[in-house]
Amino acid sequence: MDANTINSRDAGSVTQGLVAMWVAVASFSIADAIAKWHGQEGFAAVQIVFFRYFFGLIPVAIALYVAGFHQVRTNRPLAHVFRGVLMSVALALFFWGLKYVPLAEAIAVAFTAPLFITALSVPVLGERVGLARWLAVIVGFTGMLVIVRPGAETFKPEMLILVAGTAVFALGITYTRRLARTETVTTMFTWTTIVAIAVFAPLAWWTWKLPQIDHLAGFTVLGLIGGMAHYLVIVAYRNAPAAVIAPQEYMALVWGAIIGWIVWSEVPSGWTWLGAAIVAGAGGFIALRESRAAARNRIQA
Repeated sequence: MDANTINSRDAGSVTQGLVAMWVAVASFSIADAIAKWHGQEGFAAVQIVFFRYFFGLIPVAIALYVAGFHQVRTNRPLAHVFRGVLMSVALALFFWGLKYVPLAEAIAVAFTAPLFITALSVPVLGERVGLARWLAVIVGFTGMLVIVRPGAETFKPEMLILVAGTAVFALGITYTRRLARTETVTTMFTWTTIVAIAVFAPLAWWTWKLPQIDHLAGFTVLGLIGGMAHYLVIVAYRNAPAAVIAPQEYMALVWGAIIGWIVWSEVPSGWTWLGAAIVAGAGGFIALRESRAAARNRIQA
């Protein structure tokens, strides 16, 4: 096999990763829009989350069929329960705030997740974070303040719900990196879905609103594309370097702006674009530094 063949395969793999990530980002944006619509239709965030994971059982069943149903077994059930609670609570907070905040602004706030993850990796994973990345975190959080604008006349208190949801999500992702040392993606995917359904079923019943046919159709699509998008993210990171894939997540702001404008006539402010650019720049810098550090570690190993 010659070098040209290898390079061709590498390029093809990266292209597959990029396409998978682009589809995943668009799918997540559509899912957020569906969740926002249900919230405005009077459904509580806990009921939306319940249906999201309930219909998410379909992609879970497909994943188990492909990988084998033995993937359900684990020696760390409590760890999976903890992760499942974190991830589902984070989603509930995000859906709650999404009801009141323009879609693009909510997505821009969610961009701060890598900043929280970097900060949390020190106490949770025991990782060392250099000065450059800490400065990037500070710059990124400054960008978040530009988006949220506390104290301004246009400040929306519901923005703080989104910030809280992003922080909890980041904790869940950080814990995922710790759990992934011994557990497979399918195992974590399955347990998170089951735990979320168990936790949010009674909460959904407590706040129950009878869904109509169009609502059930929306919930079904939400569960299906949510599960599909998570799978595509895994495909993306398996086929291309993190430094190439991670920045593609920021395309969600463009999708959010387009969908928000078409459905709700929302137009992101200049402050939102400026803050998002700052956060995206900081997050991209962190992803690049982490990718280079990982490459050095592989070479040394």
